[in-house]
Amino acid sequence: MRPDHGAWLGPALVALSAITALRIVALALTPMDLFVDEAQYWLWGQELAFGYYSKPPLIAWLIRAVTDLAGSDAPFWVRLPGPLLHMATALLLGAIAARLWSPRAALFTALAYATLPMVAVASLLISTDSVMFPFLAAALLLWLQTAERNSPATAIAAGICLGLALLAKYAAIYFLIGAAIAPLLSPAARVKPSLALLALLALAATIAPNILWNMANGFSTLEHTLDNADWVRDPAARIELSLAGPAAFLAAQFAVFGPVLFGGLCALTVSTLRRRTGAPVPLLLAFTLPALAVVTVQAFLSDAYANWAASAYLAGTVAVVPWLLARARAWLGISFAINGALCLVLPLAAIFADRLSLGDPDDLLLARQIGQSELSRQIIAEAQAENLQTIVARNRDVLADLFYTGRNAQLTYRAEPQPGRPPHHYALKFPLEPGLQGDVLLVSMDGAPACAATQLQTITPARGTWAGKTITLWRVPASCWG
Repeated sequence: MRPDHGAWLGPALVALSAITALRIVALALTPMDLFVDEAQYWLWGQELAFGYYSKPPLIAWLIRAVTDLAGSDAPFWVRLPGPLLHMATALLLGAIAARLWSPRAALFTALAYATLPMVAVASLLISTDSVMFPFLAAALLLWLQTAERNSPATAIAAGICLGLALLAKYAAIYFLIGAAIAPLLSPAARVKPSLALLALLALAATIAPNILWNMANGFSTLEHTLDNADWVRDPAARIELSLAGPAAFLAAQFAVFGPVLFGGLCALTVSTLRRRTGAPVPLLLAFTLPALAVVTVQAFLSDAYANWAASAYLAGTVAVVPWLLARARAWLGISFAINGALCLVLPLAAIFADRLSLGDPDDLLLARQIGQSELSRQIIAEAQAENLQTIVARNRDVLADLFYTGRNAQLTYRAEPQPGRPPHHYALKFPLEPGLQGDVLLVSMDGAPACAATQLQTITPARGTWAGKTITLWRVPASCWG
């Protein structure tokens, strides 16, 4: 490895601070409601645990810590960790690039990561990827230091960081595949077996509370993960074996990683297979390609979201940016121009999310981020007018925002009882209690309830996430569900 020094760090801090400040200003000014997942993470943080229905616990702990310190549950504080975590990740990836390549490569790597399309979007939200990334980057840096120094301290620290990454999102598990493959491709990734065992023990100790929580809660998070890979449940019914799925997933990666960088990653992979790249590249590809390969297979068998392989682009950025810097600077410049423009446009789009449209003012470009809280306020106002204490809904999106927007309304929110395994967190933790007396307000998108009910109000939003939907509010006896 080349000598590691911090000549790149000062310029990187200046540039990254400017980018992060712009994103924080956008968070302060945006009218965007919390998305359903963000509202759910906030709710998890109100009851701290070592695990939750669909995700490990770190994001909930972080949101709770920040909002408690701020003394506010406003969307700004819920989302504030996002841009700060990405700045930290950029600096860690720069440190890796400084060790493997050069200080100049480190600066460009840090800036390239900070301007990735997926980072530009994630910096205006709070997501499990955002929480996972800095710990995953730290684990990679510490793992390389362990291979170089044979240090038990860095081995333990690498295991702890990987454990924290797993406590943010289970996709961090791809790191272990990379750590197993990398030594076969590069001497710089070879770690003594005793130190690898030490790291695994530190990892196990870090994630043990979440494993125990899952054991005590019917492996709830694992069950949800299997639901996402739905072909596992019923292979005969679910497996589609369609080339359209992987083609769509791989095409989406040009938007996730950026068109030039993903194209460069493909070219770099081909060059590596032909043995035309330098020593650090195979090592880094070992931590990049497994996630892409696994999710591509998932897309071939069933469905896959574009961000499911996002963890690949930490090592992927450290691999492709220095390679382009040395061999195709013009293309790297084009990449910065495209991704940098997006970094400027997205914060502005967030600020004007309730007005930004193409033609029809009701056809908002960011419709999914607008209208949740307005619907909740209408539902809550109707419940208060009717003197109904409990609001019942089946739709997860409706429930998520009711709990958040109505957190100070002194009302109770419950999930409509459904047969079978609970389909979401609210059905698991907040089902309508059997034996409840009196009437409740039912939020329905499926017509009238099965038993006697009084229709109260029909809401048909003209814009935002519920545009074109019909939401009917009913007064229903709680005994309607037995």
